[in-house]
Amino acid sequence: MNGENTEVAREELVRVENLKEYFDVSSGIFKTVKLKAVDDVSFTIMKGETLGVVGESGCGKTTLGRTLMYLYKPTAGNIYYKGELIKDKKDIKNFRLKTTMVFQDPYSSLNPRMTVEDIIGEPLDVHKLYKTKEERRQKVRYLMGLVGLSEEHATRYPHEFSGGQRQRIGIARALAVEPEFIICDEPVSALDVSIQAQVVNMFEELQEKLGLTLMFIAHDILVVRHISDRIAVMYLGKVVELADSDAICDNPLHPYTVTLMSAVPMPDPDAARHAHRIILSGDIPSPLNAPSGCPFRTRCPIADEDCAKAVPELKEVEKGRFVACFKYGQLKKDFNSDKD
Repeated sequence: MNGENTEVAREELVRVENLKEYFDVSSGIFKTVKLKAVDDVSFTIMKGETLGVVGESGCGKTTLGRTLMYLYKPTAGNIYYKGELIKDKKDIKNFRLKTTMVFQDPYSSLNPRMTVEDIIGEPLDVHKLYKTKEERRQKVRYLMGLVGLSEEHATRYPHEFSGGQRQRIGIARALAVEPEFIICDEPVSALDVSIQAQVVNMFEELQEKLGLTLMFIAHDILVVRHISDRIAVMYLGKVVELADSDAICDNPLHPYTVTLMSAVPMPDPDAARHAHRIILSGDIPSPLNAPSGCPFRTRCPIADEDCAKAVPELKEVEKGRFVACFKYGQLKKDFNSDKD
């Protein structure tokens, strides 16, 4: 049985190759410049796993999720589902039958004029997934039960619910088409901390019960570590490190990941007092005017003139571990020697 589960986990579900999402931004009369929100991103997601995506605000996490869902038309690159290239409207429609999205804000992502039953049942209407009104009603009730909502909630409106309950409604809606893959766009960032834990645990329970594959986007690396099998770290539209969750959090190699982990709060006061936090200088550069070479070099503590000459490729430096840095691991060594 364990061997069967391992085999399922190794099966590729989604593959992204050199994905780009550029937006035209006005820079004057009849002039535009390219905003590179997602810039040459590649990764795979295996069936049954959770891939976490983390990074600062503005790094392209949400745009990556929306482009993967084809809410934005990709500027360039390819997306494969179960080995098949998604290339036309028919492919996109079929892909959306197996892929859904949970949005960040549970207050704006639900139609205030629709009842809970109609919100959850809307995907069933769009894709014509029922034959009678009673079948639709039964499916909606089942979905509500999956996310911890009672039948009496069906006739109520979104404004009558708390943030956590609204997000449960959004999750039930995402489950309506019986998806295999769900893109979770910061689904807990707008919720209280105590409610965040409940929603994250619910995602884990649903994944185990329904065999779901997740891409979990968030800025809180501790939340991502808890739920994810692997983590992709993004900076200025690019994936700079990709590895198993424990490897990313316990032994980061890219200088940006090292600085992220140095800022994570520690529950042990003694350990926190002796911890060495790396403070980055300056703000994240604008994607409208990205630096030459490595996108992180203007804030990197160990960057030199070579880092300005070329953009480092995301390369596999260990089995299953990818880093885009000419000096990967060096800041970690300095970081450890400072603590010693």
